[in-house]
Amino acid sequence: MPQSSLVIVGGGPAGLRAAEVAADAGISVCLYEANPSVGRKFLVAGRGGLNLTHSESIEGFTGRYKGSFSSDFWTSLLSDFDNKMIQDWADHLSIKTFIGTSGRVFPTEKKAAPLLRAWIKSLKESDVTFHTRSKLRLWEHRDDQFVLFFDTPEGRKFIQTDAVLLALGGASWPQTGSDGSWIPWMKDHRILVDRLKPANCGWEHPWDPPLLNEIEGTPLKNLVVSALHHRVRGELLITRYGLEGGALYQLGPVLRSMQNPEVSIDFKPDFSRGELLQKLQISPQENPFSCLRKWKLSPQATTLITHAASTKGAPTPSSLAALVKDFRIPLDGPRPIAEAISSAGGVHASELDENLMVRRFPGLFLAGEMLDWEAPTGGYLLQGCFATATRAANGAVKYLSNRIPALAGL
Repeated sequence: MPQSSLVIVGGGPAGLRAAEVAADAGISVCLYEANPSVGRKFLVAGRGGLNLTHSESIEGFTGRYKGSFSSDFWTSLLSDFDNKMIQDWADHLSIKTFIGTSGRVFPTEKKAAPLLRAWIKSLKESDVTFHTRSKLRLWEHRDDQFVLFFDTPEGRKFIQTDAVLLALGGASWPQTGSDGSWIPWMKDHRILVDRLKPANCGWEHPWDPPLLNEIEGTPLKNLVVSALHHRVRGELLITRYGLEGGALYQLGPVLRSMQNPEVSIDFKPDFSRGELLQKLQISPQENPFSCLRKWKLSPQATTLITHAASTKGAPTPSSLAALVKDFRIPLDGPRPIAEAISSAGGVHASELDENLMVRRFPGLFLAGEMLDWEAPTGGYLLQGCFATATRAANGAVKYLSNRIPALAGL
């Protein structure tokens, strides 16, 4: 029986998952990676314990993804490879997982390296061929085939193939290989790419130096943070340049849409302003700032509110309660994309069919962070990479099977 081959470029989570799907379907897979080893960004993700996915319902999952792909399409993608399937997949690699108190799913060891080693071993046993230190420089479409040019330690090389799956990442953590260098090629081939932007990143705010000396590096917990009409529960971290944290990551798309971005912090989200005032028993002679202690605010929240109130005239319990419930912090902009956990933007959904094949170039499939989607941290990023890779790889298998009838059992 004739065997067809698939060339995959990119050895991150999406590329490795695509190689796995194609190899399991009987396709010969050659995977090319610019770095000396694969999975470098996967290892970076593992520094936080390797949050593989989240245990919430698929209905909840779908709403986490933003970008040019519809929610219905995400529902379809996630059904191909959902959060339960990721846990089963890890178990197949002899990596046990558990669901944390936040609903996030982690390997029991909370390390990426053991899983990556088991994954690579399994891929090699499936005859996936790895070509490292091979950086794609350009590709061409000639006579219904693709010609790819790679820079290698031995010099410039090219290969010719029927089908290509690109999983080249976005532009965050460029030291791992996802540097966005593929964007000019896409534009040269008239493929629409939405500008890559930092996502899941810190935002800048110019703290007063004396205040920063007191609060830098401290967390703000049990908050509700708002931007426009969007409210999320979570935490923030005060940094030298502004703010970080999961609550901010969830609000990233909203903040980027604002001409003058700012967040509002509710330090006591379980109490209304009126309820805070009702809790007080304060005499007229008492220092109004004693309210903050009676409301059991954290030291860093107390410092922020005290500093802000001192610039607004004589404080009162009512004015302090207003700050507790609506503490505004204007933001200058996001941190550089190289510092971001992930990136937003990428190849627009309109360029792709339901199998994530580029409509203009049959046989060219895309997966992972190259696509125009974003999601918050919490397992949604890896889940998105796995789901898009599964769809694209299955699409490539169908495409190659149609080109060589024997592969389809004809």
